[in-house]
Amino acid sequence: MLKAMRKNIKSLAPALWLVIAAFLITIFAVWGGGGRLGESRATNTIATIGKEKISVNSYYQNLRQRLEMLKGEFKDLNKNLIQQLNVPQQVLEQMIQQTLLLQKAQEMSIYASDEEIREKIISVFQRDGKFIGYEEYEKILNRSRTSISEFEGSLEEEIILNKLIKVLTAGITFTPEELWENYKKNNETAKVEFVILENDKVELEEEPSSIEAQEYFEMNKKKYIIPEKREAELVFFKTEALKKEIELTEPEIEEYYKENQPQFEEPERIKVSRIYTPYNNREKNFVTAEAQGILKRIQQGEDFGGLAKKYSKDKKASESGDWGLHEWKTLAPEEQGEIEKLSEGENSEIIKLEEGVSILKITKTTPSALMPLEDVKERIINILEDQKARTLAEERINILYRSAQKQKSLDVAAQISGLKFISTGLLKEGESIEDIDPSATISNTLFQLKEKEISSPIYTYKGVGLAQLQKVELPRQANYAEVEDEVKKEFIANKKKEKALEKMKNVKAELGRNNLEDLAEKYGLEYKTVNEHKREQYLSIIGENPEIDRLAFSLPVNEASETVEFENGCTLIKILDRKEVTKEDFEKNKETEKENLLEAKKNKFFHSYMIKLREEVGVKISYDLFLKINSDVLSKFGGEE
Repeated sequence: MLKAMRKNIKSLAPALWLVIAAFLITIFAVWGGGGRLGESRATNTIATIGKEKISVNSYYQNLRQRLEMLKGEFKDLNKNLIQQLNVPQQVLEQMIQQTLLLQKAQEMSIYASDEEIREKIISVFQRDGKFIGYEEYEKILNRSRTSISEFEGSLEEEIILNKLIKVLTAGITFTPEELWENYKKNNETAKVEFVILENDKVELEEEPSSIEAQEYFEMNKKKYIIPEKREAELVFFKTEALKKEIELTEPEIEEYYKENQPQFEEPERIKVSRIYTPYNNREKNFVTAEAQGILKRIQQGEDFGGLAKKYSKDKKASESGDWGLHEWKTLAPEEQGEIEKLSEGENSEIIKLEEGVSILKITKTTPSALMPLEDVKERIINILEDQKARTLAEERINILYRSAQKQKSLDVAAQISGLKFISTGLLKEGESIEDIDPSATISNTLFQLKEKEISSPIYTYKGVGLAQLQKVELPRQANYAEVEDEVKKEFIANKKKEKALEKMKNVKAELGRNNLEDLAEKYGLEYKTVNEHKREQYLSIIGENPEIDRLAFSLPVNEASETVEFENGCTLIKILDRKEVTKEDFEKNKETEKENLLEAKKNKFFHSYMIKLREEVGVKISYDLFLKINSDVLSKFGGEE
């Protein structure tokens, strides 16, 4: 049917990029360490999900695509930022979660028909309610470097996943009481004034003596346990050090440039201008009519920038509505979809948004272009040096690994190869080694080894190493000398906390005769007000606090609370006013509240369901392989690790 559609329907329509990332799931915390994850050893398999595998190539392509998308959002995207954003972990996790769900769909016999895929394509690829045509459909897919089969495959998976989610969440409901309480939570507000005292800001008259600290230690001795520690001999090849051995030739650089030209293309750049008119409690039809008048003037030849300066009501109005080359990517999805349809010099029709209407114009388009070799030569040298250094490190570590296995000793194997080993020193699980392993992969691996066991090659972002476990120190009770600094720090923190609570007690006692703001100044406290505090809302440095929420909606107006402790200090609040909802308000908004609560409950259920499904099916990740691939991909980006 799809083949027939391609031949006979010449009118498919495109806002393709709105569909490709159809399914986003919360990323779970499974990236704790290499040892726990490095179970799958198949050289072409980065993850195993039940009986299915995610290949290295599949992950590599997905990661590259995600990074290409991010390059459009972050002008100075580098490997440091990529790691901070956890992009590699997110990409692999999304692939794992999608595989889990598709397995479940197959188990439940949920499929997508050709007709459903066809309807999905037609519904997405439209302009003015009509199909654009197969040629433009193909052209847009080519621009995004996506084949028709890949795209239609992604649509098929999206349809299946949406069906599965509907089936899984079909039985979720709520009681009338839940709906009412949720409505109150979202709509009731309290005007609050409060004072804060952070424990760290409390000054002690004198430092505690050693005798006091030792007494505190004896009273709390059971708290101070030295965790298990492990020590190993380690041979490590640093990528940066090996780069000194690499010699590149001009033909190599030129060959890489020719074979990887897409990597050096400056993407098409689009400059966008906008006229925005908000509803601001006015009739939507009236605002739309105003915008139609502006649009007519544009069509008659008036200057778009001049009209934007005069009529637009967004942050770029004073700049003649100019949203530049990048900032327009923060506009609403509806607007971004329209931008993709316009050519240079064209303006859109009226775009209806949730809070207003807009008109867009493409003021300039710079086509994609290949950067000259001279401009990217340093980048290519970096890439090739990094790749060759990692290949060299891998070759040497594999030779060492085979020798160490044969000799049953890393020390002996290192001597035979003329290499020096270092001692890791005693490491806790999850402890990093400065300069060679900031992600703690090595220490995590040590906790998977038996005594005298030699690890397989351990890959980090800085290089690759081989370790032999030499010593295990079991957990034990600490003596005072070992934890003296920690004890003193905790003892001082407790003293400061006591002093903070005492100060807040004095504030409460004087509140009847003074206002809270004056008392804050007298006692050196931070004074704050919030006009509309809601339940479960983040409050200043206090954060979310159930006790604050309870008091905000139960204390009588103009009455102060007792002192409330939070993680880093204490606070005292006073209710100045409260906005409560009525059953009449509730009835007016009931249908919207039903939709919102149902969506929230479905999301919560789905989060829990995915955790359970992951445990049932079983997921194994080759962390070493994961690091190797990421190092290869990230080497193509500048910035320090």
